[in-house]
Amino acid sequence: MKNRFWLSALTAALLGVTAVPMIQAQERRPANFGALETMSEEAVKAKALAWFKTAANPDAIKLQAFENLWRATDRPVLDRLADSFALGDAAAAKLLSEARDVSVPAPTQVPALLKDAKLPAFYRANLGLAYARSLSNRRIHEEALEVLRSVKAEDVVDPNAYLFHRAVSEHALLLKSEAGKSVVRLLTDSADSPERYKTVGALILLDMQTWKEKDLAAIARKMDNVERRLDLARGGPETQKMQKEIVARLDELIKELENQAKNSSQANAGSCPDGGQPKPGSSPGAGDPNAPMPDSGLGGQSGKGTVDIARLNKLAKGWGNMPEKERANVLQEVDDLTRGLSLTHREQYREYFRRMAERSVKSGD
Repeated sequence: MKNRFWLSALTAALLGVTAVPMIQAQERRPANFGALETMSEEAVKAKALAWFKTAANPDAIKLQAFENLWRATDRPVLDRLADSFALGDAAAAKLLSEARDVSVPAPTQVPALLKDAKLPAFYRANLGLAYARSLSNRRIHEEALEVLRSVKAEDVVDPNAYLFHRAVSEHALLLKSEAGKSVVRLLTDSADSPERYKTVGALILLDMQTWKEKDLAAIARKMDNVERRLDLARGGPETQKMQKEIVARLDELIKELENQAKNSSQANAGSCPDGGQPKPGSSPGAGDPNAPMPDSGLGGQSGKGTVDIARLNKLAKGWGNMPEKERANVLQEVDDLTRGLSLTHREQYREYFRRMAERSVKSGD
């Protein structure tokens, strides 16, 4: 009861403050958008049986196997529907098996079966949903999202699952606007969305509320996306492009902070009497921006992050040429450099450099 109250309060607050533009956009949707309802088990079974009899031309044994699938009322309807497709179509069985098997390499394109417009709409849309859900669970978000974009929430038997997994993939791919729209539909258009979907959806909105385009946390999110792609053995041109963008953004941050420091030094010099010369007895650096810092001074927290960002940039650029012994100490240094970030983003930095280490060892860098 407390959890439901917390969820309702959080959702109301998020929709009232952060999602107003998204809701206004939803109000301008085409008329075919409306309240989404999950199809009843009886209706899904009837449609599945009609397809099964047409596509599989089943004998008595296959029909019995079909009935056995639908007697397992403890399993979600979408699971039983997917298994019905697999029972009646060997191509569907292979497709779903490969999507669920973590030992099978991630697909690089949407299967032709899901693009065949000649297939029945009910079969193609719901097979696509089952396939995309399995990919999303494996963090293969690019192809999962491409499949989900090819159908509509109104086309599938479980629009809640459709919107949830679409939002998860959009959020993982840093598509803030798209993910927000999917979550808003999940929270406002669906009358019977499961609590777990609503909870995660609200947390997605809450997380995206803190996103900024060009801060260190944004870099950490990009690093997490690179690390995910490397886990999927996707170290090709697209991943390399993302890595270059990370390094370029670190360079930009360094320049921005250097300019801020320069402007601050010039302002301090201009306000100092005698042309910016320090008074006798004052500490070195008080009026001279070129003077060294005193030996007893610490620059860690007073530098506004300049040293930290510069070092992170150096680590990212020089990882491939770094001696193995030095790499062993880098993760601790990354922890120190990112101490001001949240635990989640600190771990994303750590995982990024750990993955770089693994790739360097495998490639013999």
